Amino acid sequence: MEKKKLIRIFDRQASRYDKSKETLKQQSMRKSLISKAEGEVLELAVGAGANFPYYQSGVKVTAIDFSNAMLEKAKITARNNNVDAKFICSDIEEISFEQHSFDTIVSTLSFCSYENPLSMMKNIQQWCKPGGKILLLEHGISNNRFVAFLQKILNPLLYRTIGCHHTRNIMAMTRDAGLSVEQMENYYLNMVYVIWARPGKKYY
Repeated sequence: MEKKKLIRIFDRQASRYDKSKETLKQQSMRKSLISKAEGEVLELAVGAGANFPYYQSGVKVTAIDFSNAMLEKAKITARNNNVDAKFICSDIEEISFEQHSFDTIVSTLSFCSYENPLSMMKNIQQWCKPGGKILLLEHGISNNRFVAFLQKILNPLLYRTIGCHHTRNIMAMTRDAGLSVEQMENYYLNMVYVIWARPGKKYY
């Protein structure tokens, strides 16, 4: 899909993202992950700012999204939650940061949309400081055969309508990229992964 079309899809979804209410379980997953962020934080594909209520005080967030409509919602959420944040409207796959720029890198439900997710996974390791944190909440292909079968059937339609792949193998991606995974939890028939990781040694 052309990137401009993908951006339009997310622009149209901005109001829905902003108004959507997550379940208590989803809130708990975000809180347990995002509360561990510290220092200078890079958040990929920030959307409408669903993570902002869970950041601890003192962090400084650089929030990126290619949808300006999403960023406008995120700015309001940041103000409402007293989050020190600066916002960049850009395609994260085309942007560049200095090596070891951030103490923590956060991605929640963003790797489903990248054109080259493995390359993106390698990039965030280079941007993260040695010993820093990489915090991921991502969804992908289930290891339940029946569920995976349904995901593969529905994936083309879901990508065209909401800009999101449902068949990416998140754990294989972290291994192939060389992340050092310290803790992992999965939910919803192993379709959703919460991952606490650090950069792999080869990226130090």
